[in-house]
Amino acid sequence: MKTMLLLSGGMDSAALLWWKRPEIALTIDYGQLAAEAEIISSEKLCEHLNIRHEILRIDCHTLGSGDMAGQEINEHAPASDWWPYRNQLLITFASMRAISLSVERIWIGTVKSDSTHKDGTDKFIDMINRLIEFQEGNIKVEAPSILYTTKELIEISGIPIEILSWSHSCHKANIGCGYCRGCNKYFQTFRELGYALD
Repeated sequence: MKTMLLLSGGMDSAALLWWKRPEIALTIDYGQLAAEAEIISSEKLCEHLNIRHEILRIDCHTLGSGDMAGQEINEHAPASDWWPYRNQLLITFASMRAISLSVERIWIGTVKSDSTHKDGTDKFIDMINRLIEFQEGNIKVEAPSILYTTKELIEISGIPIEILSWSHSCHKANIGCGYCRGCNKYFQTFRELGYALD
């Protein structure tokens, strides 16, 4: 069974990469402000683990909202880091690449706290999986870490703290801004793990 991980280079997907060791990792530059840092982080992680890494660039910047796109927050946004239909978009792009690589499973790094967004819920994963699986290729979409907090995922994965520090979680820039929701989560998680970075 060939597997692909959607790898953003953030803490959650980095820990999932370390834990599950997919055959292929795919990083998508969809126009998010931190794309280059996410790619650098992902490349470094994959090189360290000797995992094939692919980069897909499709500019959807004008469709974004809030922190990740550097645009006004959409009126429907439940949080500042919400990008409309982002997981649906990324899973669709990943599936389009996966089918040409004979991938049978696509993993995404959704964790328990992502349920603040509808596309971070069990219901969404079930629905998008049924939609993708229904189509040609019989590809399944799974979220192996959806029941865990980021701290729990990191502990389960066994990723060394020095490797975890390669991850990039800022939503606003290629150099961590220190105050967006992504940076706050990054610092909070390290504190929960017993390491103070700020």
